[in-house]
Amino acid sequence: MADINLKINGLPVTVPAGTTILEAAKSVGIKIPTLCFLKDINEIGACRICVVEVKGARSLAASCVYPVAEGMEVFTNTPAVRKSRKMTLELLLSVHDRKCLSCSRSQNCELQALALEYGIEDAGRFDGVKPEYTKDDSNAYLVRDNNKCILCRRCVAVCSKNQGAGVIGANERGFDTNIGSAFDMELKDVSCIGCGQCVAVCPTGALTEKDDTDLVWDAIADPEKHVVIAPAPAVRVTLGECFDMPIGTNVEGKMVAAMRRLGVDAVMDVDVAADITIMEEGTEFINRVQNNGTLPLITSCSPGWIKFCEHYYPEFIPNLSSCKSPQGMYGALMKSYYAEKQGIDPKNIFVVGVMPCTAKKFERTREGYSVDGLPDIDAAITTRELAKMIRNAGINFTALPDEDFDPLFGEATGAGHIFGATGGVMEAALRTVVEVLEKKELEKLEFTEVRGMQGVKEASYNVAGMEVKLAVVSGTANAAKLLEEIKAGKANYHFIEVMACPGGCINGGGQPIHDAYTRANTDIKGLRAAALYTADEKETLRKSHNSPIVKEIYENYLGECGGHKAHHLLHTSYVPRKKN
Repeated sequence: MADINLKINGLPVTVPAGTTILEAAKSVGIKIPTLCFLKDINEIGACRICVVEVKGARSLAASCVYPVAEGMEVFTNTPAVRKSRKMTLELLLSVHDRKCLSCSRSQNCELQALALEYGIEDAGRFDGVKPEYTKDDSNAYLVRDNNKCILCRRCVAVCSKNQGAGVIGANERGFDTNIGSAFDMELKDVSCIGCGQCVAVCPTGALTEKDDTDLVWDAIADPEKHVVIAPAPAVRVTLGECFDMPIGTNVEGKMVAAMRRLGVDAVMDVDVAADITIMEEGTEFINRVQNNGTLPLITSCSPGWIKFCEHYYPEFIPNLSSCKSPQGMYGALMKSYYAEKQGIDPKNIFVVGVMPCTAKKFERTREGYSVDGLPDIDAAITTRELAKMIRNAGINFTALPDEDFDPLFGEATGAGHIFGATGGVMEAALRTVVEVLEKKELEKLEFTEVRGMQGVKEASYNVAGMEVKLAVVSGTANAAKLLEEIKAGKANYHFIEVMACPGGCINGGGQPIHDAYTRANTDIKGLRAAALYTADEKETLRKSHNSPIVKEIYENYLGECGGHKAHHLLHTSYVPRKKN
């Protein structure tokens, strides 16, 4: 395409045809504020915060959707532009619940930041009739508070386009417009998969995870409870962002030190359970291939994906691995293996998972995620909730020394670390499955074909004389497309990894939230994934089946992989669910 020449605030700018004013301004270091805009997902020009003056135009233009033209002159910061943006903010605030001090998004709210930037001193100038909505906290993982909603429709777009669920949308018209489910159903009654991607893109506090930190604090304060806490693989490369550290910083050592200072009794690593997941899932795959079992085998680590499958594609339930997720396996082993080792009554062990994912809150309540009447997980908190607890405890996170996990369940392999990125589960499985089937060590451990942030990746490997066809998918909308191709006979695979969130757990709904500008101009997922792969490369042990901890657990407690005791503790089942 031909280049376009224009001026922005008097600066000459050359950009490709089709570029928007917003993108052109960014190319010369000018930031235009936005609220509804999400690059490639929600480009609708609805909020009017991004308006600019275009010479010769009859009115202000929404820069996020206005394409540049040859010879165009744009002004981004004139009195008329500032007046318009300020008035728009005041109008939004006139129907907004302005209890900022008690809001979980205070100081990380795009509306609040713009109100400060534009000097909104009298937020009540346009106060009048204010709609009042009842909070929807009907499910185990999300809270929707439309009193804080600004109708940006980001949540609607991400739920539909990225996740293929589309369980929320705009109801009513005009002043009565609100975001909700069809027929005003509660979230617990619709086919919400709990992924939390809507929370991650919400610019205000209208959508938040259900806060379970009080459950953890109460357990820590209870002298009868032995509290065990463990983070998922992705948390170590995202938690630092909550304390203003660069995106992609691996803070494993400080994270362990901080959790220990919360007053828990043991700090374990879910990455060890990820290694055990590979042992069980790898064994399951080999058994299915060798015994004409149901193929393709589809991974079961992502609870958002599992719920999506149950709601939208129940015919593929037989394809799902029966393995619990690493969180479930960790919890089950804490209340069995660990309890036995430590001589503690399992009823007194309180297991906490620190997860990048809001769907993990639902997962812990599932039937089949319990052993002998005890739930595997007693509390699942997000990365953001852990950061909140660290702040509440007065812990200076960035000044902490690096500490190690407790040794009984604390030394994972590199394969366990990469679970947090899309393709990581598949690559970890390949490192073990290929060696088991070929009965020799791999010369190269990296399976780079399954890496990367593409929504769908395919690969084929010759393993022990058999061509094994694989697919890696992230984002459930992409999963739906792949499953439709399989149903139509257009695609054929042996093994499929699915992660509900685009990019995998590094982009989970419970991860640190960044504003739309940062999301559009920073490779957040790439930086986080790179940190996990770097952690893998630094490990001496990079294959799950070589882990001394894993070997000890199987040899002295579980018995054989996929055996009776392993199935009792580490496997589960799934059920079809209604699609509303």
